[in-house]
Amino acid sequence: MIDLTTRYLGLALRNPLVASASPLTGCVDNIRWMEDAGIAAVVLPSLFEEQLRIESDTLDKDLWRGVEEFAEAVTYLPELSTYNMGPDGYLELIQAAKNRVKIPVIASLNGCTPGGWLRYAKEMEQAGADALELNLYTIEADPSRAAQDVEDTYCDVVLQVKSSVSIPVAVKLSPFFSAMANMARRLTNAGADGLVLFNRFYQPDFDPEKLEVVPRLELSHRHELLLRLHWVGILYGKVDASLAVTGGVHETQDVLKAIMAGASVTMMTSALLQNGIRHAHRILQELVRWMTDHEYESIKQMTGNMSQGSVAHPAAFERGNYMQVLSSYSLMRR
Repeated sequence: MIDLTTRYLGLALRNPLVASASPLTGCVDNIRWMEDAGIAAVVLPSLFEEQLRIESDTLDKDLWRGVEEFAEAVTYLPELSTYNMGPDGYLELIQAAKNRVKIPVIASLNGCTPGGWLRYAKEMEQAGADALELNLYTIEADPSRAAQDVEDTYCDVVLQVKSSVSIPVAVKLSPFFSAMANMARRLTNAGADGLVLFNRFYQPDFDPEKLEVVPRLELSHRHELLLRLHWVGILYGKVDASLAVTGGVHETQDVLKAIMAGASVTMMTSALLQNGIRHAHRILQELVRWMTDHEYESIKQMTGNMSQGSVAHPAAFERGNYMQVLSSYSLMRR
């Protein structure tokens, strides 16, 4: 009997397939179907820092005062009202999901400063969330702000949130840190129970005719998995935290690669949106079949067996692989 169980953030999961944060997990019926399809846990849609700020009367007044000076101010956050149901409705979603499914329900907060996070982190825990995912995402456009300041802010957020709740806390990161391994260690030292690699960087497009910035969202592609494999493989065994891969997980082979790199779980959204929730059931069936054919008895047995510390040539994870990759193209064309 193949054992698919794994542990993530200290939670016992029946397999390593988790539905990541998206509008898809904002509906309790969808979450029930995900459980039926075999998904082991769900991350609810992110509650944005901007939504928490709007809860403040002072900031609300400031926002409306700005309308008189900047006509476009009313369109700063139009998408947030349709992405999820706001702070109060979010807590109701947690309660409703916990009442109707047995799999862990992970709440998600998206921002970069403590602000109202501490209050809502506590309320999410009280509503029944099994864990909390901090989606630390900011574009630092101020040239006077040093990298050290940015990293310190992130660590302070984790430290303060961890001090306010007793449930596990994961941190979802961008890949754009110059010293990723050090940052990963700093976050775990601040209390992070898990690291989710990586946040996707959504880049706007330009409309040259209307002179407008146009939002553009593209679903993930399988080639995006490579960056995740690289860093999970490096960090496995070097940080005291669960590792999760998100972005580029579409097929069974993607799940296998991520686990072998060292991930405790793989997170999926785009593939579920494209293929339907039952796609997860097929992935799990194929996972069992592959493990049987290759004589693996458990997920634990294969976890990390392709990490940097386990492969014969660990330089493949670092600069040593750079020239080999470049030269491989010309070799293939001969």
